[in-house]
Amino acid sequence: MAAQKINEAHEHIAKAEKCLKTSLTKWKPDFDSAASEYAKAAVCFKNAKQYEQAKDAYLKEAEYHTENKTAIEQAGMMMKEQKKMPEAIQYIEKACMMYMENGTPDTAAMALDRAGKSNEDRLRQAVELLGKASRLLVRLKRLDEAAVALQKEKNMYKEIENFSMCFKKTTAQVLIHLHRGDYVAADKCVRESYSLPGYSGSEDCVAMETLLQGYDEQDEDQVYRVCNSPLLKYMDNDYAKLAISLRVPGGGGKKKKAAAPGGASGDTAAADEDEDEYEGGLC
Repeated sequence: MAAQKINEAHEHIAKAEKCLKTSLTKWKPDFDSAASEYAKAAVCFKNAKQYEQAKDAYLKEAEYHTENKTAIEQAGMMMKEQKKMPEAIQYIEKACMMYMENGTPDTAAMALDRAGKSNEDRLRQAVELLGKASRLLVRLKRLDEAAVALQKEKNMYKEIENFSMCFKKTTAQVLIHLHRGDYVAADKCVRESYSLPGYSGSEDCVAMETLLQGYDEQDEDQVYRVCNSPLLKYMDNDYAKLAISLRVPGGGGKKKKAAAPGGASGDTAAADEDEDEYEGGLC
């Protein structure tokens, strides 16, 4: 079966090369037909588990059909099958950039998510790709899907015992769930993380407990202080934006300070000035 597929692949390559030849009666190469034949050859090689040759055929397809981003993505997947993750990442990221430039960032996110699906022996490399998928989904405001991707990412870091990254992913999860309006899910993420070595009492843990308390009690000042702390402001940009744009339910900014007895105007003016500074959001 494999030998037959390999023979078919070579037949398609021969046809592709013929399409590229010119003659007295054929002045221009037929790039579209050549790309089509290389695509067929790639599938045959893939089915025969000849991943290196499949990758070459996909790249040839992309070369003669320059708008075909899927071919480049597939070349990356062939490298992933061979556990050549640096090359896989190179091709898949190139395809994703082309998806983004073409105005289809959702396709880019799905490509990264597909690439991130991995067996245990590839977790360290795959988690990087899945992290990019999570951040891209946040950028697209597809928070339900981002929450799922983040949980996968966190599980991967847990498997390779990178617990400090698990802490960061918990913080990102809390921000996403609060933006989704799901306090229960946010609180659950923190509670589940108590089982991670070193999480309870850590800076990340205390910050999330304080944030959840402020959010639950509608304490705008407390939420503001946590969300604008260095711990959250210097996260990956997509998550930092979630932090500084977070508002408590029914809130519209920082709380006004109570006026001093006797109607001292100085404190009131200071409170109004604070509100003006952050009016319209922090993004």
